[in-house]
Amino acid sequence: MWGPNSPKCAAARPRNRTCSSAAATSAGLLCHRSAVAAHLDARPGPASSRAADRLCPSSDSRARNVRRSVRPSNQGPRTPEDPGPDPPAEGRGASVRGSARVRRQPPAGAERPGAAHWPGPRSRCEGPVESEVGRVTRASAGGQGGQGGQGAQGGQGGSTGERGDDGADVELGGYRQELKRTLGSFQVFAISFAFISVAVGVFATYDEVLRSSGPVGIWLWPIAAVGQTLVALVVAQFAARIPLSGSSYQWASRLAGPRIGWWFGWLTFCYLAIAVVAIDNALASQAFMPLVGIAPDEGTARVITLVVLLIQAVLAIASTRLVGWINSAAVGLEVVLVVVVAIALAIAVAVTGGSDAGNLTSRGVAAHAPDYFGIGGGLMLAMIMGLATLVGFDSAANLAEEAKDPHRSVPRAIVGSVVAAGILGMVFLITLTLAIEDLPRISAEGSPVAAIMRDRLGAVAEQVLLVAISFAFFGAGIVVMVACSRLVYAMSRDARFPAHRLMRRVDPRTSTPVPATVLILVLGCVLMVALPGAALLELITASTILPALIYGATVVLYLAVRGRLARRKGAFDLGGFELPVAVCALVWTLLALFVLVTPGEALVPVVVVAGLLVLGGLFFLGLLVFDRAALDTEPGGDIRW
Repeated sequence: MWGPNSPKCAAARPRNRTCSSAAATSAGLLCHRSAVAAHLDARPGPASSRAADRLCPSSDSRARNVRRSVRPSNQGPRTPEDPGPDPPAEGRGASVRGSARVRRQPPAGAERPGAAHWPGPRSRCEGPVESEVGRVTRASAGGQGGQGGQGAQGGQGGSTGERGDDGADVELGGYRQELKRTLGSFQVFAISFAFISVAVGVFATYDEVLRSSGPVGIWLWPIAAVGQTLVALVVAQFAARIPLSGSSYQWASRLAGPRIGWWFGWLTFCYLAIAVVAIDNALASQAFMPLVGIAPDEGTARVITLVVLLIQAVLAIASTRLVGWINSAAVGLEVVLVVVVAIALAIAVAVTGGSDAGNLTSRGVAAHAPDYFGIGGGLMLAMIMGLATLVGFDSAANLAEEAKDPHRSVPRAIVGSVVAAGILGMVFLITLTLAIEDLPRISAEGSPVAAIMRDRLGAVAEQVLLVAISFAFFGAGIVVMVACSRLVYAMSRDARFPAHRLMRRVDPRTSTPVPATVLILVLGCVLMVALPGAALLELITASTILPALIYGATVVLYLAVRGRLARRKGAFDLGGFELPVAVCALVWTLLALFVLVTPGEALVPVVVVAGLLVLGGLFFLGLLVFDRAALDTEPGGDIRW
C-alpha cells in the first residue's frame, strides 16, 4: 500500500521533475514507512505539498538550503527538535581547510546560550532523504562521508544526538569517523583511573612524604583530591560538549582559536611523551627489578624500560579494544589490591599490635627540619604526592572518538576516576601509616610500602604487592602512550604537527594511528638512550609542573568561553554551579602551581619547562611563516558547540 507506486508517492513525483536519482530513490524508500504516511496524512493542503517537496527536493531547493545561512525573521524561531535542513557534508575528510565552508547543524538537544532555538523546520522524513543525498554528494566530491555518517552503531547521517549516532559529533567537527567506537563506560573509566593509578602514585611517592614532612603529610592528600575534583568538573564540562580526540587542544582551538589551541596541544604532548618514559622507568626500577631479584642498576633499568615501551606500542597498535581490556583488568586488580591490603593490614595490626595512632600526626624524621611550615618547606612538599598522582583524568577525553556515548561516558569517567582515586588513596595511606612499627627505619627505606607489607604480612605478601604494582605501572604506561598518540593524530589531521601527513594516518585494519604511536615509542627510546641519569631525572621532575599549567589554562579558558557553550540534553552539566566551581578550580590551580615551583630544587625543572616552551615556539613560528592557513582555519567551520 505504501510502495513506490502508491498514490501519495505518485503525487509527489510530478511536483519535482528535477529531482535527482538519489533523492527519488530515497523518496521511494520512505514511502514504505507507515510513520511517514501518518505524518503526511496529518498535514493536508499546502503542508502536504511541502512534505512532498521534502520527499524529493529539487536540485535548486537543495542548493538554496545549502547556501542559506540566515533564516528570515518572519519564519519564526527554530527549535532543538526541528534543527532545520542538513547541508551536504562537504569536505568531511580528515580536514576541510581550503574547501568551501558549510555551516553544520548542532547536535539535537543543543541550545545556544541566550538563544534557545536552532533554525529550521524538519519533518521526520527529511533526515533519511538527506542521508541518501548526502552520501551521493560526498561520494561525488571524493569524500568518504558515508562511513562517518554511519557513526559507531550504524546510525544514519544527521546529528540526531542519539546513542547510536556518536559519529555525528566527529562529522560536526569537520572530520571523518576513522577510529572505532569500542570502549564502553567502564573501559572509559578505566582509561582515566589507570592513568591516575593511586596504588602506583602512593608506592612511588610515599617515601618522599615520610622524609620531607613525616606521616602527618598524608593529610594533604584529601586537600589535593578536592582541588583536583574541582578541576575535573570543569574539564568534564568541555568533554561533554566537544567529544573529539585531542581534549584541551580541541576545546581551545574551537572556542579560543587554533593558535591558542596549538599551545594547549603542545604542552599536553610534552607532558604525555615524558610521562610514559617516567612511568615505564619506574616500573623497571621500583617494581620489576625488586620483584625478580635484580640488583639496582641504571643500565639494566633502561634496557627493561625500552622493552616495556616496545610491548606497549605493539599492544596499542594492535587494538584499542585490547588496550581497554588490559586497563579494565589493571583497574580491577588495583582496586582489589588497595582494598585487600587495607583490610589485611588492619587485621594484622589488630592481631599483632605494635600500631601507634600517633603516626597519623607525627612529623617523623622531619620533626626538627628548618622552615618546616614555610614556603617551600617540608609540609608543603607533601602536597606534591597528591599533585603528582591525581592527574591524567582527562585522558579519557583523548579517546572520546573511540568511546560509546561519549557525552555521558567521558565526563563521568573524568570525575568518577578522581573521586574514586581520592577515596581509595586516603584509605590506603591511613592504613599504611598506622601499620608502621619503626618509623625511622621505614622512612629510610627506598620502598617503604613494600617494607611495611614485608614487616606485617610477610615476604610472600610483598611479592604479591610487587606483581600487582608492576601490572598497574604497565596499565598506566600504555594509557599514556595511547592518549599521546591520539593527541598527535588530532593535531596532525589539522596540519598542526610536524610530519602531519604521516602522523594523521590510521591503519584501516586496526583503526589505530600507527605512525603516531611509533613516534611516541621512538621518542621514549631516544630519551632513555641519549639522556644521562641526572638530565633524565630533571626532565621527569619538570613534567610534574606541566599538568598544573595545562589545567590552570583550561580553567581560564572555561571562564572565558562558558557563555558560548551550548547545553546538550542528557549530557553532563553543572548547571548553576558552573561558575563557583570554575572560580574555585582556578584558585586551586594557582595554588598548585605555586607549590610546585617554589621549592629551591624546582629551579632546574622550571628551566626545562621554559626550554620546552621555546622549542614549541620555534615550530609555531614555522607554521606562521610556511603554513599560516593551518593556524587560521578550523575544520567544521563556524560551529557553535
